[in-house]
Amino acid sequence: MLVTEKKHIYENLQSLFGAACQTDASLARYTAARVGGQADALLVVNSVEALAQAAQQLWELELPFRVLGGGSNVLVSDNGVRGVVLLNRAREIEFDITSDPPTVWAGSGANFGSLARRAVTHSLSGLEWAAGIPGTVGGAVFGNAGAHGGDVAGNFLMAEILHQNGTRKTYSVGEMGFEYRSSRLKREKIDVVVLAARFTLVHGDPAVIQQKMDDYAEFRRRTQPPGASMGSMFKNPPNDFAGRLIEAAGLKGTRVGNAEISSLHANFFVNHGEASASDIYALISRAHKIVMQKFGIALELEIELLGDFLPLD
Repeated sequence: MLVTEKKHIYENLQSLFGAACQTDASLARYTAARVGGQADALLVVNSVEALAQAAQQLWELELPFRVLGGGSNVLVSDNGVRGVVLLNRAREIEFDITSDPPTVWAGSGANFGSLARRAVTHSLSGLEWAAGIPGTVGGAVFGNAGAHGGDVAGNFLMAEILHQNGTRKTYSVGEMGFEYRSSRLKREKIDVVVLAARFTLVHGDPAVIQQKMDDYAEFRRRTQPPGASMGSMFKNPPNDFAGRLIEAAGLKGTRVGNAEISSLHANFFVNHGEASASDIYALISRAHKIVMQKFGIALELEIELLGDFLPLD
C-alpha cells in the first residue's frame, strides 16, 4: 500500500471514530511483556456493542484487524502489526444469582481474573482457579485458558460470536470444540469476534472460596516469576511439562539481551527492562530447537504471535 493511500485510509478512520482511533500507535504499553512495535491504527472500544459495530465497519471497509485484550498471551513483533488493532475494553459484567445454576455474563474485554474475584462477593464458586489469570474473557475463551486443574471449558455455558456477514451466533460448549489450551476458533483461525461469554457457577461459602483463591495466589508467588512476561510460553506436551523439559535442556536462566528464561520457572520468559520482541523470540527459538534435539519433542507455543516472525525450526 502506498504511503499516501495508507495515510488517507487511516485519516478516514479517525474521522469515523474520533479520539478512539490513533494512528501509528505503539503497542508495547498494551502488552504484558512490554514489547512490540506500532500498529497502523489503534482503535479503542469500551462496550460489547461498540466492539461489534467497530468490527463490522472494519470488515465493510475491508481493513484487516486484530483484537487485543489484556495483552498477556501475545508477543507483538518489533515491526508492529499492519492494519488495525482493536483494543478491547468491553468490560461489562452481569451476575445472575437467581438462575439454577447461577451464571455470570461478561463482555470479552473484561479481565478474567477480576471476574473470578468478583464472584466471591456474590458467594459464588467455580472460578477460583482463574483468579490469577491476567487476560480477558475473550482471550480465555479463544485459548481455553486454565490453571490449577480448571479451565474455561469446565465453566463455559455459551459465547456470543460476531461473524463477518453481521450475524451474531450463540456458540455452545460443543460448538466451541475446546481442547487443551485451544478452541475451534483458535485452531481453525475462523474470522469472527468473541463479543461476550456466560459461565456457570455454584453457590458457596465466601470464606471457603476466598481461602482457595488465597492458596492459589500463594502457590503462584512461590512458583512463577514476577515482572513483565506473557505467562506460560509453551503448552505442556502429553504426560510432561514444558518447563521441566526446558530446564532439563539446561536453558533455565539463559538470556538474550534483557530477556531471560526465568530461573524460577523455565516456561516463563521475562523482560527485565528494554528487551525487544526479537530477544524474546530468540529465546523461544532456542528453547524449541534444543528441546527437540535433546528429547525429540516439538514444543507448541501457548502464546499468540502478532506481526511477522520466522517459523520455528
